[in-house]
Amino acid sequence: MTTTSSVAASGTFSIGGDLPVTRLGYGAMRLTGPGIWGPPADEQTALAVLRRAVELGVDFIDTADSYGPFVADELIRTALHPYDGVTVATKGGLLRTGPEVWPVLGKPDYLRQSVELSLRRLGVERIDLWQLHRIDPEVPAAEQFGVMKELQDAGKIRHLGLSEVSVDDITAAREVIDVVSVQNLYNVGNRQSEAVLQYCEAEGIAFIPWFPVAAGELARPGGLLDEIASAHAATHAQLALAWLLRRSPVILPIPGTSSVAHLEENCAAAGVELTDEEYDALTAAGQ
Repeated sequence: MTTTSSVAASGTFSIGGDLPVTRLGYGAMRLTGPGIWGPPADEQTALAVLRRAVELGVDFIDTADSYGPFVADELIRTALHPYDGVTVATKGGLLRTGPEVWPVLGKPDYLRQSVELSLRRLGVERIDLWQLHRIDPEVPAAEQFGVMKELQDAGKIRHLGLSEVSVDDITAAREVIDVVSVQNLYNVGNRQSEAVLQYCEAEGIAFIPWFPVAAGELARPGGLLDEIASAHAATHAQLALAWLLRRSPVILPIPGTSSVAHLEENCAAAGVELTDEEYDALTAAGQ
């Protein structure tokens, strides 16, 4: 199959009921240096990836102030500002003290700073979707949710979401804020957030799976993914994304890459249609 297909075939989802996006998006974490630290080896290639994503119909880009830190936000602004119909979702609540080091910090003043600096770096007056990267267990959760509500009420944030949370976390947060998105680890080979996905589907909350193209044991040579890939002339990553898109209408996969060719391959997953038998087999095998 072609590797330059538009993502339009993935359909749309309206975040918060009023922010429509194409379901197959792009995650910006991999645009940074090794260990998600520092600038990319080739800035022009990173900018080309972002621009090509939009050319292919991607209008939902996920980033975070901790990616780099700050590097992904700056690349996004350089490549895409003033965005012109592209929704840039960002996250805050993690410190960066070195490559692959991600301390959690949910103190209200730090979260306020995170939002203010994201506004400045992205060059916007309001962030369309800001998500708490992690709930800090050392700070009362209600305080973290409260400052999110405060910033939303001040007009600095349109919609609010959470990342790596349980159903109980979401229900507690919803006593303070309107949670419109949840970003948890989930893919065809890892269903640890199945209960959270089911809750989000029932409540109309966007579910943004990170690490979406991982397949675990399903990707072993000669396995089920190999068999299905041959039938579709597709890659394992394309099948993993196609499974997610079919799994639930609230799922918004955000595969990331620093390669234009790999980006085009991922976007082409929107056109992969699994048969009922293939979908059921992948669903059963990954449980």
